[in-house]
Amino acid sequence: MQLTLPQRFTFAQFKQVTPIEPSNLLALIVERHSKRITVKRSAVAQENLRRIFESTFRLANKVGFAPMSLRDLCRDTGLSMGGLYGYIASKDDLAAMIEDVIRFTSAAIPIWFSAQPTALERLDSTLRGHIFISELLRPWFYFVFMESRTLSASQKTVARSSEMSFQDELSRLFVEAGLTDTTNAHLRAAHCMALIQDWYVKRWKYQQQQVSVDTFANSVCRIALLHLNDG
Repeated sequence: MQLTLPQRFTFAQFKQVTPIEPSNLLALIVERHSKRITVKRSAVAQENLRRIFESTFRLANKVGFAPMSLRDLCRDTGLSMGGLYGYIASKDDLAAMIEDVIRFTSAAIPIWFSAQPTALERLDSTLRGHIFISELLRPWFYFVFMESRTLSASQKTVARSSEMSFQDELSRLFVEAGLTDTTNAHLRAAHCMALIQDWYVKRWKYQQQQVSVDTFANSVCRIALLHLNDG
C-alpha cells in the first residue's frame, strides 16, 4: 500500500491516511496471531487484548517486564489465568506480539512512500512516517526499546534484526539521495534512528521545551538531508 501525501506532510495529515493506528491496531493483532488466539469472537478478543497490553505497559513502566508475572497481569486486567491463556501462553508470547507490531510497522513504512517521485522525497517521507507512527504507537515503541534487554535470546535476535532492517533501508535511501559513501550513509541512518528513539524514550526533554512532533520531525529531516552531495 502506498500513501498519497504532500511533501513535508504534517502529523495531522499523516493521521488521516495511515493504515496503522490505535483504533485498528488490535484488529490487526488478532488477524496476525489468529493461530495463537483461541477466542474467536473478534470484538471480545480485541477488548481483552486491549486490557492485556495496557496492563503490560503499565506494569512494565512501574516494576519492569522481567519481574512481572502472568499472575500480576491477571490481577491488573481482571482476567483469569485461563482467560489469559486464550491469548498468550507465556510472557515470551506477549513480548513477541508487541515486538511484531513494531516489526510489521517498520517494514511497511518504506513501502508507503516508495512512489514518491524523488529520492529526497522518499527519504524525507520515510523519516517523517517513522517519527509519526512512533508518536501514534508510543507505548509499543517505548516498551520494545526499554525491555529489549530482558527478552529471550531468540526474541532479542528478532527485535535487533527488525531495527537493523529499517536502518539498512534508511541507509539505502541516503545513498539514493546522493550520499555515495556507504559507511557515511550507514552512520547517518544510525544517527537518525538514535534521534527518533530519543523522541519517544526521553519525551520529558521535549515537553519542557514545548517541542511538537511536527517541529521535531522537521528538525530531524533538516539534519538528515544536510550535505548529501558531499559523499
